[in-house]
Amino acid sequence: MIAGSEETRLVVVRGNSASGKSCVAAGIRERFGRGLALVGQDNLRRIVLRERDVPGGANIGLIDTVARYALDAGYHVVVEGILHADRYGDMLAGLLGGHRGVSRCYYLDIPIEETLVRHSSKADLEYLTQVTERELRDWYRERDLLPGGLETVVGADSALTDTVERIMHDTGLAGLPARVD
Repeated sequence: MIAGSEETRLVVVRGNSASGKSCVAAGIRERFGRGLALVGQDNLRRIVLRERDVPGGANIGLIDTVARYALDAGYHVVVEGILHADRYGDMLAGLLGGHRGVSRCYYLDIPIEETLVRHSSKADLEYLTQVTERELRDWYRERDLLPGGLETVVGADSALTDTVERIMHDTGLAGLPARVD
């Protein structure tokens, strides 16, 4: 199914829990301004559906539907989440392949020790008590890349601002105007 236009941009940001995906997505939106939709896996799966991350989960189709709807409405879209390759890979490949405009996919490749440091710096104390080091280690998947070389791998040595700027330039978002309405 085709989505968006030649002018819309689609960005996918994936990685392990606490790798910085949400911060990168928020940074892109802040840098771009109005006209960029954030499609967050956690929001749709945990908040909207209150669903566990399971193979064939309803959130997979919902992420695809929301991203396509926003693209068709003329928004640029950032899809962000853990989005494990074995569960979300087919949906992401279809979304990326079906988008008329520029599409880019990034994987934040952060070692487990750095992941633990980043997690401990989160401001949400309730979340920190719910998600412990044990869970992070259990959930961690090393280099869970999508097949076919679809992703640009971003390492722990790339600062948040550098990662945001790289994505802004790679996708052409840096040279596009934000919406004024």
